[in-house]
Amino acid sequence: MASKSYRRKPVSKRKSNSTNKWIFYLIFFILLLFVAIGIYKFRDGFLYYLGFKTDKNVATLSKEERKLADIRIYEVLHKHDEKAIGFDISEYQSEIDWEQTYHIDESFELSFVFIRATAGKNKVDSRFKENWKASKERELIRGAYHYYRPNENSIEQAENFIKTVKLQKGDLPPVLDIEKLPKSQSIDSLKVGLRRWLKKVEKHYKVKPIIYSGESYYNDFLKKEFSDYPLWIANYNFWRNHLEDDWLFWQFTEKAQIQGIEGMVDVNIFNGDKNKLLLKCIR
Repeated sequence: MASKSYRRKPVSKRKSNSTNKWIFYLIFFILLLFVAIGIYKFRDGFLYYLGFKTDKNVATLSKEERKLADIRIYEVLHKHDEKAIGFDISEYQSEIDWEQTYHIDESFELSFVFIRATAGKNKVDSRFKENWKASKERELIRGAYHYYRPNENSIEQAENFIKTVKLQKGDLPPVLDIEKLPKSQSIDSLKVGLRRWLKKVEKHYKVKPIIYSGESYYNDFLKKEFSDYPLWIANYNFWRNHLEDDWLFWQFTEKAQIQGIEGMVDVNIFNGDKNKLLLKCIR
């Protein structure tokens, strides 16, 4: 039987253009919505920047990057103005004028500082001694940290820290900074080494050390075995505004500027006020 042939009706160009317009408007609306949410979420930071930050030194960032960093920093600190705020330093910050390190942007008081003391089995931070003494004179609550090198002997690293750092009453507990994965050993071996460092340091100072790490690193490799240790977590996510309940400290930015310190500085929030922070210190 012969079949009938049907001609497909051409799609109207006008209908196609109309569909494209609706897609464009939908995408534009979604983007506008995200921008509006961002502005609302960080409204205090935007207002602060527009009112007070137009002549700020941009340091090593572009003007736009500096502006976004300042907005983020102000917004987070504004939401935690009842908590103790501090910073951390090493020899990379060069010489510090400690008499100027009282506030961030003249709005938020600085209460504590973590200072790098050692790294690996034999490295001593070249400015630890002067920073340790000067921070005490400045009457900041101070703490010392060790940068752990996964491929070096853990006991020798602990001995390097103990030999270098003399903690006193009123100082924060020692800190183990672990950020890198090992190149020549397994993750299980790394965990054994970390545990040996922590146990030796705790035995010497009679106080449980703090673990510092990035949130992803901690969750992926450390949380299961080391959740009984106080946590200092680094998370720079632009959209995160608050600490988790089990975070003792939150390092929320590496891009702050503090008067008296050259370049950019890490800023941290303690999960409590200054009086609560003093209770965490060595007695």
